[in-house]
Amino acid sequence: MGDMQRPREPVSSDPLLLTPEEAATVLRLGRTTVYALMKAGELRAVHIGRSCRLSRAELERYVRRLEAPRTTPRAPRRTRATTDQRELFERGPESPDAA
Repeated sequence: MGDMQRPREPVSSDPLLLTPEEAATVLRLGRTTVYALMKAGELRAVHIGRSCRLSRAELERYVRRLEAPRTTPRAPRRTRATTDQRELFERGPESPDAA
């Protein structure tokens, strides 16, 4: 009994790697949207030969990032430009017309 084998874990029937079309179905998005997300770097694909696949872990990471609150500070709102331009035409001591 020196060579006891551990019982094997059953292999999940869910594939680890999905085609972009399968990933679109899982995410409930359109195929074109998945390709756009890959191009933008939002989804990182795995390339095996000429095949392009997305891991389930990558899809889960993407969804978690969507759910996470944004931590980046918002850009300050622009204030509306004033229409009062009187100071543009006032003569000051450094104005060439002041003398």
